[in-house]
Amino acid sequence: MSKHTYRHTVQYYETDKMGIAHHSNYVRWMEEARVDLLSKIGWDYDRLESLGVFSPVTAVECRFRHSCTFADAVDIAITTESFSGVRLRLKYAMTGADGTLLCEAASEHVFLDAAGKPIRMNKRYPELYAILTEDVDG
Repeated sequence: MSKHTYRHTVQYYETDKMGIAHHSNYVRWMEEARVDLLSKIGWDYDRLESLGVFSPVTAVECRFRHSCTFADAVDIAITTESFSGVRLRLKYAMTGADGTLLCEAASEHVFLDAAGKPIRMNKRYPELYAILTEDVDG
């Protein structure tokens, strides 16, 4: 999976009394970018769930660098940092339209079946496994 960029426009309801995007929204934007990425590679959540594959979040990290405000465009670059076949770690770099780094973040996920047992993606879904391991960073 090569680097993928998703654009989010900050909504008024996402800002606080000072007009700054509230920090809790960054995790939502990460999810928007992740959902968009999976859709673009042909493995959207509807498809995964219809196959009995679930991918809960097991960890999230955010390091805030600069604030953004209502109507700002936020570009969210998402890359695969690591993928073991069960556990996936994604990196996010959120930048403003002028290139200012707003937030560096990461999320970790596992792939589980409907019974909550880990799935070895290389065995069950080798096509998705290949996409997720294609461009592992580092």
